[in-house]
This record gives sequence, C-alpha cells and structure tokens, in this order.
Amino acid sequence: MADSRDSRPLELGLSLPNRAVLYGGTTVEELLALAETADRDPVWSSVWVGDGLIAKPRLEAVTTLAAMAARTSRVRLGVCCLATFPLRQPVLFAATWASLDVLSSGRTQLAVCLGAPTGRGGGDFRVELESMGVEPKERVARLEEGIDVLRRLWSSRPETPASFDGRFTSFGPVALEPRPVQDSCPIWIASNPDPERLSPERYLKAIDRVALRADGWQTAVTDPATFGRQWDRIRERAATHGRDPHLLRSSAHLMVNLADTVEEGRTAAKAFLDRYYNMDTPPEIMDRWGAYGDADTVAARIISYVDRGLDVPILRMASDNQTAMIERVREELVPRLGISL
Repeated sequence: MADSRDSRPLELGLSLPNRAVLYGGTTVEELLALAETADRDPVWSSVWVGDGLIAKPRLEAVTTLAAMAARTSRVRLGVCCLATFPLRQPVLFAATWASLDVLSSGRTQLAVCLGAPTGRGGGDFRVELESMGVEPKERVARLEEGIDVLRRLWSSRPETPASFDGRFTSFGPVALEPRPVQDSCPIWIASNPDPERLSPERYLKAIDRVALRADGWQTAVTDPATFGRQWDRIRERAATHGRDPHLLRSSAHLMVNLADTVEEGRTAAKAFLDRYYNMDTPPEIMDRWGAYGDADTVAARIISYVDRGLDVPILRMASDNQTAMIERVREELVPRLGISL
C-alpha cells in the first residue's frame, strides 16, 4: 500500500524526559515549563512522556501528564509508550485515564505496549514482572484483554452498563464514571516487530494486533525503510479484516541532536541516551533510533519517514540541555520540515 498519509498535515510531537528528573538531568519545573512552551508554539501538536516502573523508573507517566494538563490548554498529551500497561489493573486504569481525559478537556493520546522482555532493555524487567505478579508469557494476553476492557468501559452508560468475562478481568454490569470527554479515547499500540527475530506466525500476530485492535501504530528504533514496510503491512491487514486503513495513524519516537557535524551530534546524543536508559547504547540502535548533525541532515532523515507514511514524528531532544536543543530545533529544523502553521 503505497504512500498513504492521504494529504494529512504533518504533526510534530515533543517527547519530554520524565526519567531525567530522577538523576538530576532536569527538574520538575523545567519539565512543566517545557510543556508550557510547546503549548504556546503551534509547531508542536502534542507532548509526550515515557513510562516505566522498576526496570526503568521515572516520574509516573499518568501523574506527570496530569500535572502537564493543568499547565497547558492546546497540545495533546500522550505516553510513548505505556510499557506498564500489561501490569496495570484495567478497570482502575480505565477510570484513571478517563479522569486524565476530563482534566485535559479531551486531549489524551494513549499508546500502549508490552514493555520489554526479561532479557533486554537496559533494566531488570524480571524483577518488575515478579513484583507485579505477572508472568512474562502473559503480557500479550493482558495487553489485548486490557484494550478490550478499556473500550467496553469507556462506552458504558447507566442505561447500557458493560460486562466483561475475560482471562484476567471479569466484571459487570457496571457503568464507569467519569466517562472520557472524547467519545472514544484513541488507543495506539507501540511495537517494533522484527521478522528476523520472530517466526512468521508471531510476526503476523504482532502486525494483526495493531491492524485489528488499534487506532494507530507507534514505533521506535526502526529505520525508514523498515518503518515503511511494516506500516504498509499493517494497513494491508487492516483492509483485509474489513477496517478502513485510512483511519489508522502512525507515529515514530525519534532521538534528535542538532550539531555542526553528524559525529558531534551522535556523540552528544549517545552520552545522553546512555545515561537516560542506563545502558551502553549499541551503534546499530543509535543508527536506527535517531537523527544527528546539522539541520539539513536531520530534516532529511525525518522526511524519509514522512515519505513512507509517518503522520507524527515524536522528537526527543537527545541532549543534556533540553531548553537549548528545543530552541535550536524550532529555529533550524522546523522550517525545513515544511510544517504549515
């Protein structure tokens, strides 16, 4: 399925480092002030934070977004991605996210994911899963069932209460309050399915999970060509299953460092990412994850995703000076992306 953004305007998201507060890389006030800055600048359509618990701790995502909701009025507020979703009790989370949607006047954007498996990711996810009483092999089923629970509860009414009988969650009939402001809070699935590491059957299941259950796809650590192939496949499978593929959205979480040279930007970005994720970021991950160097080089990299159908580039400033890098991106990079204000 060729290009495919269907003439939708490009939307730019700003990813803010809520983990950096824990090690002194930023402050709570700076984090909130940067959200306010994005809210005042029409170039940014959304603000995002990350999610983690024990393996990659940070300020809890929904709580942080609630604080940002009180300091902003325009930008959408999202998580890229909610890695703890399979660990959360979905009925309680349905009320929590609905409350955030009310507090933000309907500006939430939920992206859920499986979290990292026990052997990868720069943290001890085994301890995290054990602490929450979740078996590693349950994560897929918990994610899929959790999405079903959210949709069922968010559509419930006093006159039409919801019931659910699942593997992990059963209830009903109940009508959840508060209800979200949005008629249906969008739910994206974040994933990076790798056909070289997964069997053909498991790869297709990962693609179908997005094509059948999600309102959009979020990805990271994916080069433009791979992004394009997977996005085409998701949309093809959505059409096969009777869904309108043109209604699906796509986003990619990209690390950015503007500098005079690629080497300078890459070196600074790696220093930030190594500290932020508490690991030695491998060269191949650096290559797939980000864009470094002068504005023309970085813009060309982002546009190569857009040309393959990307709707929302979500940019994280891979820099120890968030404010300065955001200003530089605004002045040097944004004019090269052709964003209409």
